[in-house]
Amino acid sequence: MTRRRRGQAVHGWVCLDKGYDVGSTEAVGKVRHLFDAARAGHAGTLDPLATGILPIALGEATKTVPFLMDAEKVYRFSIRWGVSTATQDAEGEVTARSDVRPSPEAVARALTTFIGQIEQVPPVFSAIRVDGRRAYDLARDGETVELRARPVMIHEGAVTVAPDPDHVEITVRTGKGVYIRSLARDLAADLGAEGHVSALRRERVGPFGLDRAMTLDFLADLVHSGRASEGLLPVATALDDIPDLAVTEQDAFSLRQGRPIVLLPRQVETLRARLREGSRIVSVSRDGTLVALCQLRAGRLEPDRVFNLS
Repeated sequence: MTRRRRGQAVHGWVCLDKGYDVGSTEAVGKVRHLFDAARAGHAGTLDPLATGILPIALGEATKTVPFLMDAEKVYRFSIRWGVSTATQDAEGEVTARSDVRPSPEAVARALTTFIGQIEQVPPVFSAIRVDGRRAYDLARDGETVELRARPVMIHEGAVTVAPDPDHVEITVRTGKGVYIRSLARDLAADLGAEGHVSALRRERVGPFGLDRAMTLDFLADLVHSGRASEGLLPVATALDDIPDLAVTEQDAFSLRQGRPIVLLPRQVETLRARLREGSRIVSVSRDGTLVALCQLRAGRLEPDRVFNLS
């Protein structure tokens, strides 16, 4: 007897406004349960103590997750001066104290040295694997964890408000792999102060911003009132910076069968002009429905990922 697969064929992206004290994996599970989806995943972990944008992929949208991992992100966070913690956030044990309270102007000056490509050491309490184990598991077991610095990009940053001498709020636009807790740690060190992240909100991940975001409670209301589709964004949402080509039904059929299609010279020229530097990825659609992600090679489109959205 064939075992029935759990969940429904639900396809699309949910732009979740994740709440405080909810883990990313937990949030994905809740969304998957709400939509009764067979498959689900997310693009970029968000700490339980952080809030904001957590893009969640359902069904065929999970095939586009890798294209969102490199997307730019916008964070707004607060540093509390005077106290450093083991985790660089409000959850960890206090490791040091100081009476130094940097001025907003001093913070703004120090922040400029972190703009551009920098070398950043991830927090010891992070999900990075060390000899097959998560760094945070090693740290919790009392083991010494040494993580290597790695290149990351911070495109821009600014001090947005300083409500009192103990706190400063900063907004940054970053590339892949930036740890805000590490940025706060290093800023404090440069300023001769102690500090940790007291609040963190992610405001954007690529095309997913707060203007599209929905809370778990709002999504639950949509689902329970029979309007679940209003909580879903198209699978292609994650591919907004990838050139798209509309094809005939015959070409769409060939791609779905895993066969390449030959392009006209003018199509090749147009696509090459729109490709990101170093990329050959093109999305292909038929009547507005995503068919495949393809590699452009020698005047042909070779299917890389095929979508079952008909």
